Amino acid sequence: MNEFFAWAMGLLAVIPGLGHPAPSWNGYVEESYVYAAAPSGGVIASIAVTEGQLVRKGETLFVLEANQQQALYEAAKARADAAEASLDNLKTGSRSEEVDVIRASLAKASADLSLARQNLTRSEDLFDSGLIPMARLDADKAMFASAQAAVDQLEAQLKVAELPARDAQQIAAEATLAAARADAVNAAANLADRTVTATEAGRVERLFFSAGEVAGAGVPVASLSGADAMKVKFYINEADRHQFALGDALAISCDGCPAGLTAKVSYFASDPQFTPPIIYSRDERSRLVFLTEAVLDDQNGIRPGQPVSIGRIE
Repeated sequence: MNEFFAWAMGLLAVIPGLGHPAPSWNGYVEESYVYAAAPSGGVIASIAVTEGQLVRKGETLFVLEANQQQALYEAAKARADAAEASLDNLKTGSRSEEVDVIRASLAKASADLSLARQNLTRSEDLFDSGLIPMARLDADKAMFASAQAAVDQLEAQLKVAELPARDAQQIAAEATLAAARADAVNAAANLADRTVTATEAGRVERLFFSAGEVAGAGVPVASLSGADAMKVKFYINEADRHQFALGDALAISCDGCPAGLTAKVSYFASDPQFTPPIIYSRDERSRLVFLTEAVLDDQNGIRPGQPVSIGRIE
């Protein structure tokens, strides 16, 4: 009889499911959220979503009033345009209209010089013949010298007008333009920040403000539940840590949940904790435990706060 009993117990030990029960752990489901907030505070002009609404990545969630930011952007853009025009003017020299005026003045001065040269030549011939006094010859010489000086001055002005700016002036203008463009980019970014969009696709879980209210900088206006928001959290002791690795598949079960729920280990706490505030262990509690998280493969099969049992899938 004793031999039969020993044989039967040995047989039960090797039959799957009839030996030692598979190890399991107990935990709960938690939903993580993405909080949407503006970098700077202000009055909420409009809210474009409602609680429970599904949104795409990049879809507008809410808009803050942006009159001041719009004005600052337009002013910065105007300064950048002015700096660019100033630099272009330095690179190309004076305006074409100014150059045309100088050229016209030079043409008139050249004609005056030609006439003064002719008068001087005639006066020299007449003086040599004794037909005019020395005073007349001196006057024509002075007129010729004056006409020559006028031509020389206008030729110099034309040369300067057609030259680009000096290197130092151009470098300073380029620096001014770079600073103005940077201010415009910064102003454009501040203006764009007044419209807050979804950083990922998901569901709008909560709205914490209404249109017309003031939201502070960095204060969440809405919370979103993303694609991998549903996670199982549980605690394992030091002795069981070696059984788990990132990416391991876990079997999840709970009361009222659909069968076949699974999750993948996504996080291990590097620092140990003492027994968590809420103990889910069915057996004696372990004093030194490590928080472990697993992302549910089916995000729709379970709700946050649901207690669950976790088992490893070999």
